[in-house]
Amino acid sequence: MEAAKQVRKNAYAPYSCFLVGAALRGSDGQIYTGCNVENVSYGLSICAERVAVFKAVSAGVTSFQALVLVTDQEELVSPCGACRQVLAEFSLEMPVFMVNFQEKIVQTTVEKLLPASFVFRKSREEKFNEERF
Repeated sequence: MEAAKQVRKNAYAPYSCFLVGAALRGSDGQIYTGCNVENVSYGLSICAERVAVFKAVSAGVTSFQALVLVTDQEELVSPCGACRQVLAEFSLEMPVFMVNFQEKIVQTTVEKLLPASFVFRKSREEKFNEERF
């Protein structure tokens, strides 16, 4: 939770002024953080959750234990649809903790956030891994 709070300070959100921090614990025990980064062409902005996932993947980690998402909003904020689908790519069972600065915490899972996620069949995943190496 502290890592997500700290990285939130680095968010680049001059248009929405909505700062978000995320901390993702990899199966390697490391914490990968992310903050939202906006762009004047709003579609090019990226959410904190995806930044954390992409940092972990670029470090070779694709198995995760938990995600913490922190905002300073009174109402808790959950991952957007795009982030939910990206998280589902790696673990439907992963716990997701949504936290605010008053330390209100709600725990859920990726599957509860995205109950009908799009997934590939295992044979396609195996083919991808074979072609990759």
